[in-house]
Amino acid sequence: MTERELLKDKKRIVIKIGSSSLTHAETGDLNLAKIEKLVRIISDMRGMGKEVILVSSGAIATGRQTLGGKKPETVAEKQAYAAVGQARLMMVYQKLFSEYNQTAAQILITKATILDDTSRTNAKNTFNELLKLGTVPIVNENDTVSTYEIKFGDNDRLSAIVEGDLLFLLSDIDGLYTDDPKKNPDAKFISQVDDLTDEFMAMGKGTTGSDVGTGGMATKLHAAKIATESGADMVIANADDLEVMWRILKGEEIGTLFKANKSSEFALLDYIQSIHA
Repeated sequence: MTERELLKDKKRIVIKIGSSSLTHAETGDLNLAKIEKLVRIISDMRGMGKEVILVSSGAIATGRQTLGGKKPETVAEKQAYAAVGQARLMMVYQKLFSEYNQTAAQILITKATILDDTSRTNAKNTFNELLKLGTVPIVNENDTVSTYEIKFGDNDRLSAIVEGDLLFLLSDIDGLYTDDPKKNPDAKFISQVDDLTDEFMAMGKGTTGSDVGTGGMATKLHAAKIATESGADMVIANADDLEVMWRILKGEEIGTLFKANKSSEFALLDYIQSIHA
């Protein structure tokens, strides 16, 4: 059995999907058809006996839609948009999950939650209890209270910290390339990374092609570092067709697979601090 075929046996799956994948490119409004499809796939995974955690961006983008479309610029504006948008986003998820007889739960986290031993332990216990109760935890950064000093800055790294066996990082890119394929037509696609060396980390680009997202390839590689060193496999794949998750679980060679490479020497808290220094 190939390493790809082994993915189907993963028990706890974390799915991270970005703002640009949840909204219409033309307007920035929520793409309800796509969200409904995501909910249906997660519900099917639950029916297969898997535990699923959804890390969903979109609070600020949803607030932007609700409050008139102006892109927020100040921290206060972003936090106000998030306060409106997070409530509306969860309302959408609650309604859609209930149609598939699933219960969604909300967990909002900041970097301070992870760096504080007590808060981190409490968050972990909450995740475990929610999964034991058969719910689908929906995680987002708590943008309403986060400031620059305590922000993760994106949900890529946040999703890697949420403990799972397999992390799907769904975005507007097909996976990892040797260079930015939008700028370099000679960039080569990389199907699998067994060891995330400094050479691979240097391939990251701190840019994003969307005006509603915050994460570029650099943040995804940081997420891969956290996930794999903590003992989870991770796949970067294109969110254009969410069915890609089923195809990957069936062993198809789609996206970039980062193999788990658990290290007892990996210091999560030190690494988080270093990438936010």
